[in-house]
Amino acid sequence: MPARRVDGLPAVLKVNFPEPESEHEAEALARWNGAGAVRRLARDDERRALLVERCLPGTQLWEVEESRANEMAADVLSQLWQAAPAGVFRSLTGEAARWAAELPVTWAAAGRPFEQALLDEAVEFLATAPSTVEVDALLHQDLHGGNILSSERGWLAIDPKPLAGERAFDVASLLRDRRDDLAQDPDSAGRIRRRLDFFCDRLELDRERVRGWGIAHALAWGFEGGRPLAGHIECARALR
Repeated sequence: MPARRVDGLPAVLKVNFPEPESEHEAEALARWNGAGAVRRLARDDERRALLVERCLPGTQLWEVEESRANEMAADVLSQLWQAAPAGVFRSLTGEAARWAAELPVTWAAAGRPFEQALLDEAVEFLATAPSTVEVDALLHQDLHGGNILSSERGWLAIDPKPLAGERAFDVASLLRDRRDDLAQDPDSAGRIRRRLDFFCDRLELDRERVRGWGIAHALAWGFEGGRPLAGHIECARALR
């Protein structure tokens, strides 16, 4: 909700549901301290509430032509990827293990909505994907055009679901971004692969690691209420 501090500064009041993904949002925003993300102004842990900087004019990056938007998203990511302090944030390694265990069960309960070969590839990657980097980065996890807003300070990220892990993972949401547009694109698979090439080149990431995380995360987040999300599944297929 829009808010205003007693000193007149425009702000946003955000109250989260008490769930794991948002548990450390306040810590992540404090760690970034305005570099690539909105500033945290105040917190109330008992209510899981945050007061954060309001982005004005607040245009979503979805409103920008895609090639320019990808450049801006890459710039935001490069600012967010600082070293994550040990023991503060949930680990990507732990999440990968959980997804590897849960995904086959979810897939079967949903009536096996996509080919087992795709499931097996994702589960194998997740089961063998613990990060080998010496220092884990602080990851946003849900960075897409709707979570990057224009402000007087430039383009800023909102709504992180922070993890500590390898940078290659954090491109996953951008690979499947603009899903309504992708659904209407006759070459949606080619468009996704061009995004893969762009972000790997621009951010100097290992293409196979980004591709693997793109498939695995699309499927791990590819169900809602037990039903498969077609856009997520098609993204995973495009990256095979």
